[in-house]
Amino acid sequence: MIYQYLFLFVHSVPENITHMLQTTTIKFLLGLKKNNNKPWFETNRKAYESAKADYTVLVDRLIAGIAKFDTPIGELKAKDCLFRINRDVRFSKDKSPYKSNMGASFSGGGKKADEAGYYFHFEPGRSFAGGGIYMPQAPTLAKIRQEIDYNFDVFKKIIDNKTFKKYFPTGLDISDTLSRPPKGYDENNPAIHFLKLKSFFVSTPFADAALSEKNMSKEIIKAFEAMKPLIDFLNHAVE
Repeated sequence: MIYQYLFLFVHSVPENITHMLQTTTIKFLLGLKKNNNKPWFETNRKAYESAKADYTVLVDRLIAGIAKFDTPIGELKAKDCLFRINRDVRFSKDKSPYKSNMGASFSGGGKKADEAGYYFHFEPGRSFAGGGIYMPQAPTLAKIRQEIDYNFDVFKKIIDNKTFKKYFPTGLDISDTLSRPPKGYDENNPAIHFLKLKSFFVSTPFADAALSEKNMSKEIIKAFEAMKPLIDFLNHAVE
């Protein structure tokens, strides 16, 4: 049965993945947010390189931890997951040259893959562990909706699971939702609330104080493991 393994929430996090972010890394991003310009960045380039190295170690630890329950992730390198700190300002009114965060995406095809995966967003005051698939292309979105429609009982078991709800009590992000049913679906469909979604993403916040705690990386991995059944469901839909 394709879904028989979906409900195994083990939390067998290995001991060798522990990493906490340095306070200097947090201070760098706080400074960058206040001084988002090239002269300041160049003056503080050494601090940036140190912060990037610190975050890269965290990404390496997360890859190792995720691989314990999602084996293909173990084939990734940090460079496959890390996003650049430079912003693409070509089509933005905000011409700030740098992001005020560091992000990393973990999926079987790397950060550019059009498939469900895990994501850690590091930004003082707005850090979170998340996962799923964000604003997929129309063909992918259609496949996910069809899978939810065909296997709504399985989908409901995943999002109603006790461990899943512990980490993601608010459930799926509903900020991007259609006002009307998507084409081919009726308003009375029992899954219509989810069929209207444009993204299928969950997240749990991490307070600034938690970023420098010894077990931070372990807690992130536990959140990722709790969302693994959702990741499997979504990726089965798009395969």
